[in-house]
Amino acid sequence: MAIFLVTFGFFLLIVVAMAVGYIFQQKSLAGSCGGLGTLGIDKACDCDDPCEKRQEKERKAAIKAEHKIDIKNI
Repeated sequence: MAIFLVTFGFFLLIVVAMAVGYIFQQKSLAGSCGGLGTLGIDKACDCDDPCEKRQEKERKAAIKAEHKIDIKNI
């Protein structure tokens, strides 16, 4: 039981130190690999003929983008 408490305390100390460092740096979290963009993939579904579910999502996104108020539209 003592080993468990020492290990738990050590991990808790590390998490607190990381949290304090994050708070003082005031930076947003960012990934290190760059995601799918580094592989040359523009979207998660990279097929030529997307499924009906994907087509519906893209249609809704296009409609939403169309009705968005932007400085360019004024």
